[in-house]
This record gives sequence, structure tokens and C-alpha cells, in this order.
Amino acid sequence: MKCIIDEGVVLSRPLEGPLAVQVPVFAKWASEQGYARYSRYRKVLLAACFSRWLGQQAVSLRRVSSEHLARYLRSRARRVQIQQEDATALRQFMSFLHGQGVIPVEKIAPLRLTPVEQEVLAFEHYLRHERVLSSETITRYVPFIRAFLTHRFGHRPAMLSRLCAGDVVRFVQHQAPRMHVKCAKLLTVALRSFLRYLRYRGDIACDLAAAVPTVANWSMTSIPRAISADSVRRVLTSIPRSTVMGRRDYAIVVLLARLGLRSSEVAFLELEDIDWDAGQVSIRGKGSQPAALPLPEDVGKAIAAYLRDGRPRSTSRRVFLRTRAPIRGFLGRSAIGAIAKRALGRAGVNAPTQGTHQFRHALGTQMLRHGASLAEIGEVLRHRSPETTKIYTHVDLDRLRTLALPWPRGAG
Repeated sequence: MKCIIDEGVVLSRPLEGPLAVQVPVFAKWASEQGYARYSRYRKVLLAACFSRWLGQQAVSLRRVSSEHLARYLRSRARRVQIQQEDATALRQFMSFLHGQGVIPVEKIAPLRLTPVEQEVLAFEHYLRHERVLSSETITRYVPFIRAFLTHRFGHRPAMLSRLCAGDVVRFVQHQAPRMHVKCAKLLTVALRSFLRYLRYRGDIACDLAAAVPTVANWSMTSIPRAISADSVRRVLTSIPRSTVMGRRDYAIVVLLARLGLRSSEVAFLELEDIDWDAGQVSIRGKGSQPAALPLPEDVGKAIAAYLRDGRPRSTSRRVFLRTRAPIRGFLGRSAIGAIAKRALGRAGVNAPTQGTHQFRHALGTQMLRHGASLAEIGEVLRHRSPETTKIYTHVDLDRLRTLALPWPRGAG
């Protein structure tokens, strides 16, 4: 007797076992996540077989655990050939059941942290709950502090009261020469923050933050790396808007190019952030600072085309979603960087880098060349410091050459 789950999934046997009621619910969830018909069928089939096996083993609903999952896979392997995705599909089913509260979440014995990890975890908690820093900032700081404490204490107890200025200087001198100047500066910022935290907590008595060396960095020596306006047009033209992915990618790159958004700002943009009546888009920038930007007509049309004819059905409030299951918003900015890299490669643009920031720099450079002031550029790009905007005084080399006096012939 066949068991019809939905129009895409029909099983040859009726559902049995303690999880039988949950199998159709899981099938509906898989459909909502955008899984293809065969992939959905395979997931539901495995879930049904697992439930039947649990019934044969007389396992009650409240006792189902990952250990039963492992035992079932071993049992199944003795009868049929296990496919590569089977274990993943069943773990997904278990996660679904946990999320629904159908089976209890298993208690995992806490890992024994090393002394260094204990201190790193305490610092991370301080940054998150007392300093209220963003997750992105914390993620950048923590590896440096872990490296510093490991460099000083190794696997021994982290006796923070024994830290001295020499430890700080030696660590920076050891690490900084291997890094890009911006990364080295971030290291010193993180280290000063940690040492101030230790003094605040009473672990050290003196101000070791003052001992952190300054990384040599001549002001405004680097010119923003940007592609030309013509290259930006080539990139946009090369994106095929006849496909769902193409409409999404085009809208993303238009946002990067026309509004100079950061990749994280695009990734985390939500439907409520767009005010179509007012023609504005709200951006949560660095440090979660909100900003309302005008929504240019071409940007609005690109986003509307994606929302109307490209965005998959989803309960997610993110504007931009994955095109493959599971359908959800991007987890972070790296996905936006990958889209930009793919667009640059398709257009054959020889870009200084393959990231998204060059679109931001291209906007700032073009604004300068069209007569915008540094204050106007800083406002559009939402720089927190005027010093950041000053780098654009170095970009218009052609205009600077016209101001240079000719070198007198014969002068020596």
C-alpha cells in the first residue's frame, strides 16, 4: 500500500515507528526550503526508514538520540549501499526534530578548556556583554589575543599577573613584520583593548597598553584600489538578467556600485529596510550605526525585478537569498564577495583585488572627479572619521599632473 506524502513524494510503504507523525511535517519543511523533488524524496525516505527501524528496536520517542542514528546507519549499510548524502540527510532530520521540540536536545559534556582558552572566552564575554561590540569586531580581536597568550604561556597556566612590557613588545615585534600594515594595526588595537581589560579586572597593576608598539604607517600612503567607471559598466552589462541568479547578482552589484555599500550591509539587508514610498534604504553600517540613503531609480528597479521575478518564496526577511536549498539569507559577507568576484571574472575586468570594496572606492573616486568635496564623499560612504576620506586626495593623479610645473631643461 502506497503512502502519499505530497505531490512529489510517494513511498511504497505506510509510515511506522515513533517518528511517523513527523515525517510529513519534515517533508513540508524540505519543500519550503526549496529542495529539488528527488532530494526531498530521498530525505523523506530515509526519515521514514529510520522511524520504522526505531519502532522495530522498541525505542520510544523521548529516547531517540544520535547514537540511534549511528546504529541505524550501520544496520542499513549491511542491507543496502549507503549513499554519500544519507548521513547528512538524517542528521538534518534530527536537527529538525530538535528544533520542533519533538525529541530532547542531547546534553554534550563540556570540553575542558585550556587555561588560554578560558581567558580568551572571558575576554570575549566582556567585549560582547559589557563593551557591546559587534560580533564582527569580536571575531577580529579574539584570534590576536589567543595568539598573544599562547605565545607567552603555551599550555601552562595563564598567570596574567606576570605579564610585563617585554612580553608585549616581543609579541608585536614577532608578529607584525609578517602582516599587512592594516592587519598589524588591528593586532595592536586588539592587544591594547585586552590589556586595558586586564587592568580593569585587576589582573595587572600597571598600564601595559601603553607598552604596545605603534605600527609604522605613513598617513595616506596607500591609494584606494578601484576599478574605472567603464569597468563598472562592463561588469553590470555582463551579468545575465534572464536567470534568477542573474537578477539577484545584478541587484547586488548595482547596490555595491551605486551606493558604495559594504558587503556585510548588502548581505544583511532586510525587506523592511527599503521604503519604496520615500525612495530610501536604511543601512546598518559599522558598529550597527543606521543610515538612510536615497534609493536611485536604477537600483530600485533592479531590486524590484529580483523581488518580483527571482526571489524564492521564503519566511526569511532578508532581501537577498541563496538560490539553492536550503533557501535562506547569506550567513555573512563572504558570499557577497564571491558574487562580486564571479561578476568581475565574467566581464574580464583586471581588478586590483577580487573583493567588493573596490566598487566602494570606485564610487568615491568618481565623486571626487565630478567635483564632490571630501565631506560629501565621507557622508555618502559613511566614514566615521574625516581621516578615512582623505585617502581620496591621492586618487586623481591625472588632475595632479596638470598642476605640476615642467622641469627646466638643463637643470642639474
